[in-house]
Amino acid sequence: MKRPMGPRLVWAVLAGAAADLAGLGLIAAAAWLITRAAEQPSLAALSLAIVATRAFATGKGVFRYAERLTGHDVALRAQADTRERLYRALIPPQPPRHGGADLLSRMVDDTEAVQDLLVRCLLPAAAAALAGLAAVVVGLAVLPVAALVLVAGLVLAGVALPAGTAAAARRWSARIAPARAALAGRVADLVHGSADLAAYGADREALAKALAADESLAALERRQARVHAAALAGGTLVQGLTVAAVVLLAQGSGVGSVGTAVLALTSLVAFEPVLPLAAAGERMAGIMAAIRRLREVRSAGPAVAEPAAPAPRPEAPLTVEIDDLVVCHTAGAAALDGVSLRLAPGRRVAIVGPSGAGKSTLLAALMRLVEPESGNIRINGVDLRDLDGDDVRTLMTGLTQDPYIFRTTLRDNLRLAGPEAGEEELARAVRDARLEDWVGRTGWDAELGEDGRTVSGGQLQRLALARALLYDPPVLLLDEPAEALDEETADRLMADLLDVTRDRTTLLVTHRLKGLELVDEVIVLEEGRIAQRGRHDELVAVPGYYRDLWESEVLTRR
Repeated sequence: MKRPMGPRLVWAVLAGAAADLAGLGLIAAAAWLITRAAEQPSLAALSLAIVATRAFATGKGVFRYAERLTGHDVALRAQADTRERLYRALIPPQPPRHGGADLLSRMVDDTEAVQDLLVRCLLPAAAAALAGLAAVVVGLAVLPVAALVLVAGLVLAGVALPAGTAAAARRWSARIAPARAALAGRVADLVHGSADLAAYGADREALAKALAADESLAALERRQARVHAAALAGGTLVQGLTVAAVVLLAQGSGVGSVGTAVLALTSLVAFEPVLPLAAAGERMAGIMAAIRRLREVRSAGPAVAEPAAPAPRPEAPLTVEIDDLVVCHTAGAAALDGVSLRLAPGRRVAIVGPSGAGKSTLLAALMRLVEPESGNIRINGVDLRDLDGDDVRTLMTGLTQDPYIFRTTLRDNLRLAGPEAGEEELARAVRDARLEDWVGRTGWDAELGEDGRTVSGGQLQRLALARALLYDPPVLLLDEPAEALDEETADRLMADLLDVTRDRTTLLVTHRLKGLELVDEVIVLEEGRIAQRGRHDELVAVPGYYRDLWESEVLTRR
């Protein structure tokens, strides 16, 4: 159970204020002690000031440590809580509004803004207000008119100047966050796509674009740095003018050398916690922009509406019925238009068609990742919209495009699909995916690079297939399993797939026709509609997309 952060925040504010007050008291007591000692009074007259100086010096260090400890504890807890809520907001399927690099920038850079909001803005402002109030009280006790001058200086340095820097920085901060995300995207493209870029001779162009994005960000940050420098100079100028005015008033009022020293040093130290507020105002503009970007992610509604009272999850064996399904990605453009099919238990159906025909959209609709405009999908007679999305993806899932491999061991990557799987189950999944030789060479504890960069394309696809087979859903969905593989590897993978999916309810999306004579039905999608359907030998016998693709594939193999 999470403990509330409110009490910790209060303690952090009080500790910070106490540290600033101790520093103020230290300077005031030391100034009084030094000037009074110059008059050579008895030691008893100085004993209280000596003790106070020691107490304030010790207290300043203790309270500052407590403020740092408590304040950073609150800030880090708030940052962790923000990241957790952001993760939870991303768990329900959402429309693809943000790219991966942009989301990474929001997850890392923007969530740090919460920490800065507390540590660099709110806590210093609260502590500075209390310390400034104490300095004004000291000024009122010694010379009221000097206190008024001090109030004016503190308000100018602690309120007007931060407001001005915030307004000046706002115009740059609104541009810096997107520029940083753009640079992150360019760098991610260079890191993850370096091999492809080099193969196509596009590496220099990609590097030039990344350097241009870096220069654009650096130019914006240089302009923001000028705001910071101007704020620092302005605060120091206000501090100096205020102290000079207080000293002149004290000398003309007859408060004596002791009173003048106390007023001068108290006024000087009162600005110590106030001067950083100008930089805090500048930082506040960037923080608010980051918070708005985080709010955009959290406020984005899920791509599908979950039922208020989900129906019980159907039990296997499952019969999937798709009736007149229409799915639109954008207004007026149907990715699927009136698609109907029936997937009985143990039946294997292949979906083929040109790019953009709606093949992957059909799988997304089956996994409850997109909302149909009309039509319905039923599992054992239960409408998909009446089921919990997680239950749907438990029943129908498998190998999607671009499977992700984590930077951990081969065993752990497999166990993502079956955390409780034993060695025998892992070995069977590897055997079914034809990965035995590779696992035998590398071992189960071989460390795999991030996103599968240390394995070949065929190994990555087979590992993802092994993961899907280990999960063993009642309805196995396979989306372009041979994508981006060389001809020989793709043929072997497709042959293995059609072998291990025998008697499994399977929906296979592919652009390769070799081996499809083994499936029960082939459906050809064109522009979101079913253009042809039947068995392989039936489709190659009639004119159409399927026969053209088959003839092209045969000629290519020759």
